[in-house]
Amino acid sequence: MSQSEHSAYTYLRPSKKFPNVWCSGCGIGVVMSALIRAIDKIGLEKDNVALVSGIGCTGRMPVYLDFNTMHTTHGRALAFATGLKIARPEMKVITVMGDGDAVAIGGNHFIHAARRNMGICAIVVNNAIYGMTGGQYSPTTPLDGRATTAPYGNIEPSMPICELAMAAGATYVARSTVYHAVELERYIEQAILKDGFSLVEAVSYCHTTYGRLNKLGTPVDMMRQLKENSVALANADKLTPEERQSKIVRGVLHNIERPEYTAVYGQLIERVQAAGKPQQEVQDGETKYPRSH
Repeated sequence: MSQSEHSAYTYLRPSKKFPNVWCSGCGIGVVMSALIRAIDKIGLEKDNVALVSGIGCTGRMPVYLDFNTMHTTHGRALAFATGLKIARPEMKVITVMGDGDAVAIGGNHFIHAARRNMGICAIVVNNAIYGMTGGQYSPTTPLDGRATTAPYGNIEPSMPICELAMAAGATYVARSTVYHAVELERYIEQAILKDGFSLVEAVSYCHTTYGRLNKLGTPVDMMRQLKENSVALANADKLTPEERQSKIVRGVLHNIERPEYTAVYGQLIERVQAAGKPQQEVQDGETKYPRSH
C-alpha cells in the first residue's frame, strides 16, 4: 500500500524522519497509532485538533503529528492546554503525558483540570518510570520495583491515576494497555468525543530502563506480561481482592455528565454582557469604577 493510499500518513509531518526517537519496541508508538486511528475515525479536521505535551518520552509525540501542537515544559501540558481551550473552546484539545509528567510535577494541574471539568482529553502513557531522564522511579513505579534512584526497591505505594481523576471530578475515565491496541483506540475515541475532562490511562512499559533493572526481558516479554496481568472490568468482580490487586483492570471505569468549564464560562460572559457595563464614575476627566462594598 502506498503512502497516499493509507490515511495514517496524512496525520504525520512529512518533514520528520522515521524511525522515531523512541527505543525499538516501545509502547508509545502503539498509543500514537491508536490516537491517529481514533481521530481519523471521528473525522476531525487536522486544523481543529490541538495536541499538547510536556517533557519526557511521551512528550515527543507532537513532534511527529501534523496537528496544532505545543511541546511545553515538564508537568505543564494541562496548564497550557487549559489556556488554549479557554481561548479556542471550539477546538478538540488533547494532551499526551507520561506518568511522571502528569501526576508528579504536573499533579496539581491534573487535579484542577479534572475539578474544573476542562474540555480536554488527557492521555497518560504509564510506563512506571522516568524513561528519558535516566530511569528514576516515578509515582507509578510498583512497590519493590527497582530504579536508578531506588536501587534496593521502591518503598512508595503506586499512584492510582484513574482513581485520582475520578475523585477530582473527571467525567470520563478509562484504562487499557498497549497490548490491547484496538480497545485503547476505542477508549481514546470516546474520550475525545466526551464534552468534559476525559482521561485514558494507557499502561505501557519501558524495557530500556525499568525492564533491564528489574530483569523483565525483551519488549515482547513485557508486552506479553500486559496481556497476562490484565483483566477486563466485566471479569474483575469475579476475582478475590488479592487477585484483583495484582491485575491491571481495563475498561471504562467512570462516565458521567457534568457542565464543561468553557461552556459555563461562555454563559457567564453572555450574562455579564447582557447586563451592561458596570456603572462608571467620571471625575476630573478620569474614568473610575466604584468600589464594591
